[in-house]
Amino acid sequence: MTKKIRAMIIDDSASVRQTLRAVLEQDPDIEVIAVATDPFMAARKIMEEVPDVITLDVEMPQMDGITFLRKLMSQHPVPVVMCSSLTEAGSETLMQALEAGAVDVILKPKIGAADHLAEAGDHIRHVVKAAARARMGNLGRNRPVSPQSRLMNPVEKLTADAVLPPPSGRAMAKTTEMVVCVGASTGGTEALREMLEALPANAPGMVIVQHMPEKFTAAFAKRLNSLCEVEVKEAADGDPVLRGHVLIAPGGDKHTMLERQGARYHVSVRPGPLVSRHRPSVDVLFRSAARSAGSNAMGVIMTGMGDDGARGMAEMLKAGAFNVAQDEATSVVFGMPKEAIAHGGVSKVVSLEQIAREIMLAQARF
Repeated sequence: MTKKIRAMIIDDSASVRQTLRAVLEQDPDIEVIAVATDPFMAARKIMEEVPDVITLDVEMPQMDGITFLRKLMSQHPVPVVMCSSLTEAGSETLMQALEAGAVDVILKPKIGAADHLAEAGDHIRHVVKAAARARMGNLGRNRPVSPQSRLMNPVEKLTADAVLPPPSGRAMAKTTEMVVCVGASTGGTEALREMLEALPANAPGMVIVQHMPEKFTAAFAKRLNSLCEVEVKEAADGDPVLRGHVLIAPGGDKHTMLERQGARYHVSVRPGPLVSRHRPSVDVLFRSAARSAGSNAMGVIMTGMGDDGARGMAEMLKAGAFNVAQDEATSVVFGMPKEAIAHGGVSKVVSLEQIAREIMLAQARF
């Protein structure tokens, strides 16, 4: 029998603790072993039994979540998912949390909103299970998910067909510029930082889908822009894809797609359903690249749980793109790259440290 993922919830709100517990325990692979109202209570409970994953509130009495996270990572690293309300100020704080070692970020579920919980609950369980698999040095646990796992009222899993039709199969005319499309999820924020920091200012234009809640993508782009030679911003509808510029797909209720007008590329950011249980979806971005760019594109799939991007990357390869996947050794969760490889859409598997080099080599060959 597969061992259950042991989760701990740390939040000063009784209603949030109760709701999160109910959401997590809908999955038979997850067991909530403890709840705590503040970091001091949590520290005592961790001494009694170390969980596989922790959901941690940002703002709490006595000690804030970021301070506790830093102490935890320095003394007893455990995969942590930060849980926050949807605010601009909170998004800046959550960037600090990701830098301090948090694996991922979730929004607090809207208590009492059944429709929201059905969709958000599926996402929360997905994130928590991915975090429990995260490689945390010697602590890393890779717990297989039971094939008997059945969620209550899971969100229907749609493909990119729900947003745009498949590529036509017609050869795409060559342009003077190549475009890079990137997909990442769990562990991707720091992996993307490392990859983008290694790129020179004349790197090819790039569009990135990183699974992240609404508003947080703007703070993420701002942080990257302060660290990198390339210009980084959150994508807006109609933004051109230019050399030396990186567009981060906004989180929320919209997909980000690549479109071509003449020899130039721009992004379309528009509403759509969840695809591969995500919005924005890597599959949607990759399919749009296959349709609009063909052999003028390069695909990159990085650390993350699940299979978002696997089908779209195969479509990109069929359309003539050169695709790379991050290897297992450097992935926090080797899910999305593994699925892309299994679907036959990957040209080359490389370490995180080699991705920037592969992008520049591809540009040199273009």
